[in-house]
Amino acid sequence: MQKNILIGGAWPYANSDLHLGHIAGLISGDVLARYFRLLGDNVMFVSGTDCHGTPITQRAKKENKNPKEIAQYYHNRDKETLEKFDFSYDLYTNTDAEFHKQEVMKMFRKMYDNGYIYEKIEPQAFCEKCGKFLSDREIQITCPKCGQVTKAEQCDNCGYVPVIEDMNDGTCLDCGSKTVLKDNKNLYLALSKFQDDIEKHVEKNNSLWRLNAKNETSKYLKQGLVDRAVTRDLDWGVDIPVEGYENKKMYVWIEAVLGYITATMKKCEETGKNWEEFWKEEYAPIIYMVHGKDNIVFHSIIFNALLLAMKENYHLVNTIVSSEYLNINDEKISKSKGNGIPAIELVEKYGVDSLRFHLINNGPEKKDSNFTEEALIATNNGELLNKFGNLVNRTLKFKELYEVPDGKLDEDIKNKIEETYKLVGENIEKLEFKEASNKAMELVEIANKYYDEQKPWIQKKENIEEFNNTIYTCAVIIANLSNIFEPFMPSACEKIRKYLNIENKTWELIAPEIGLKLENIEPLFSRM
Repeated sequence: MQKNILIGGAWPYANSDLHLGHIAGLISGDVLARYFRLLGDNVMFVSGTDCHGTPITQRAKKENKNPKEIAQYYHNRDKETLEKFDFSYDLYTNTDAEFHKQEVMKMFRKMYDNGYIYEKIEPQAFCEKCGKFLSDREIQITCPKCGQVTKAEQCDNCGYVPVIEDMNDGTCLDCGSKTVLKDNKNLYLALSKFQDDIEKHVEKNNSLWRLNAKNETSKYLKQGLVDRAVTRDLDWGVDIPVEGYENKKMYVWIEAVLGYITATMKKCEETGKNWEEFWKEEYAPIIYMVHGKDNIVFHSIIFNALLLAMKENYHLVNTIVSSEYLNINDEKISKSKGNGIPAIELVEKYGVDSLRFHLINNGPEKKDSNFTEEALIATNNGELLNKFGNLVNRTLKFKELYEVPDGKLDEDIKNKIEETYKLVGENIEKLEFKEASNKAMELVEIANKYYDEQKPWIQKKENIEEFNNTIYTCAVIIANLSNIFEPFMPSACEKIRKYLNIENKTWELIAPEIGLKLENIEPLFSRM
């Protein structure tokens, strides 16, 4: 039975190039999307660039540009990077798109009309010289806990999270003036009202969640959900569709997660599909949210609260696919250290297949992982070139072999192929992507062992029937590898399909056409 599958990849900020840590955190979404498409399911894979918020306005000031220029530049860079990594988004959009803004405003108004967004007046840091209220990251304070000078969002030294009283007599990072506390009105999401519903939902659905998602979500629920401000004093962002709030904008955390819905709507509008199949309860969709561990609560708690607040029978997020962090050469990726190499530079240098497979097989799935170029080279030369590439090359380019021979498929090998489909699929659905890629590679190793044991170079001279059976069996394995490795290395798989004239991708046993001409067979991988 065909399933409705929605996969949402986290929205990167439009203030810098994507680094390899971003790719490592997001690639699970592409593995899922490609796998479920192979099964024939109804899949929608969406994301986009988060164009609003303080980081973008700060970058714009620094470069003497307007925020729209900065956002558009990095959106284009992100889109190009993700395309080079073979991400198969149905739509990669951005939060500055007019369609997104209009639809989000409608959703916001529904929550307001339903009584889940309310007005609250409270003190906030104000810069009298700039004449504006400031966000935490626009203020510098002396940490009351450790005495270090830090930004007011969180102490860089000890991790202390400042309270509003700490902002009094802080310093405005724009002009250097002292800040004061002044009453300000904002709209708040009544997050506390959803405590019971979200607790029940998490308990019912978190069996597949990774430990970091379970722990982080549980921590917030145990503390008790606290209402959150949804409006800000900014001139760059999505307008507030409530009278009296014309000079404020929406917090990015609310409008960015609602982008999963607006992106689905937009794509379905373009293709004639029904967007509700991916979001409404009556269609029983399965929803995956893919992101790093710093984004867990926004997807496991806050996004579900927004869905509930609309009272329109939305299906809540089933599965949180939360990665840990990727380090570079044993160091945390940091702008100050300058070790966050733009991912686009690495993919242009090393190629997409090796990087994708290495990040999936050695990525931060359950714990922080470490990337080095030496390890990538070892994966490419050892696993991909010497095993996978060698199997394809020595089978399809066997001396004086011009076509797929008329042979019989070895029964044991047939069983191994079918078992591999089953094991790889089960592990992908359990979010065990490293293990899934290992199971796929085991079939390559089985094929190479079979090839060596059969000794086709001797069979060619002594028993042509056995030679035909061996080469045909290996060609069948290679054909099926183009399906099995599709979620991990789609470009390499496309080459195999071209070699063997395979038109359809599927998740079941296939075989190449007997007598097919074997022409223009090129190496799958290059030595690094």
